[in-house]
Amino acid sequence: MIVNKSFITEVLRTALAVTFVIISIFLVMRVMGFLSQAAEGLIPVGGVMSLVTLKMISYLDVMLPLMFYIALIMVLNRWYSDQEMAVLASAGIGIFHFLQPMAFLVAVIGGLVAFFSFYLTPLSLAQGYNLEQQYRQSNEVSGVITGRFVEAKNGSAVYFVENYNRRTANYENVFVYSKSFEREGVVVAKTAYRTEDEKTQDQFLVLVNGSRYEGNPGSPDYRVVDFEKYALRIEPKNQTRLYLPVRARPNSELIESTDPKLKSEWYWRVAKVFTLPILAIFALALSHVDSRQGKSTGMVMAFLVYLTYTNMLAYTVALIKKGEATTGTPIWMVHIAYLVLACYCLYRRNYNLPLMPDISLKRRVTVKG
Repeated sequence: MIVNKSFITEVLRTALAVTFVIISIFLVMRVMGFLSQAAEGLIPVGGVMSLVTLKMISYLDVMLPLMFYIALIMVLNRWYSDQEMAVLASAGIGIFHFLQPMAFLVAVIGGLVAFFSFYLTPLSLAQGYNLEQQYRQSNEVSGVITGRFVEAKNGSAVYFVENYNRRTANYENVFVYSKSFEREGVVVAKTAYRTEDEKTQDQFLVLVNGSRYEGNPGSPDYRVVDFEKYALRIEPKNQTRLYLPVRARPNSELIESTDPKLKSEWYWRVAKVFTLPILAIFALALSHVDSRQGKSTGMVMAFLVYLTYTNMLAYTVALIKKGEATTGTPIWMVHIAYLVLACYCLYRRNYNLPLMPDISLKRRVTVKG
């Protein structure tokens, strides 16, 4: 039918435009954050876009329902404002008719949300975790940063590395000033690599083909020692340990786990899929434009519904995470409550009734004849 095709086309076109705007804002904010970390030497500049892309993918399962919700409201608002809905109503096409094309859109967008929620989001977060681990194990946050003088945690040494070769995983042209020698001195080497003791987990910088200079030049005790390998224990100044985030865990691990944190993540992944059809019904019910009240009333109510709905879901997920709820019953109760409310609002809107019934007492006027 032409109406259904036009409705689906406009919603998808509007959703793409909204997606572009929201993603652009997200990219600007995240790029600025990662660039500040790159300026501090925490991550390489070349890895900024990779991290931003992975971070953006990890949030699409939450962003897609909101984008779809906004697109539905914008299209229906425009149709009401342009009197297109009035024309359709005169032809016998009411608000219930749009449930059919909306069901198609919900199935398509819902499939994307499920794909992101259950697969791409955990995968992108896991890839981001591995990427950050790789940076920490190379030169960015292992206590040695290329092109900068870095002081050790206890202030006993200063390191300088000219370059890091990712292909060979070696540092090039290394300079170390240390107080841990028998006398103060410096060590220079052409190459070096980082290693970790399997028993103590201590980190060492192994310098290869270098020289150690001790004492003051010109003094009798000045000494130069050439070496093939020389190991120095390093202590990163801001050493932190990364753990695989809960959101990056695979579905099988979440289902089989009895940990409340993992269980709450599984329920949250499922909840994100079920929010889509409920929000779509609310969009049909709240997008009506009253010429006396303007567009803002319906839009404000629509966003209030979205905020309360998502916050109630987040609250119930937090209850499970804290162990105060052992099953997903609170989450399903929120879904059911908002589904009933959405159907009620849609029913009253279909019959052109106010969403909130007038419960005030009305005086009856009796006409005597």
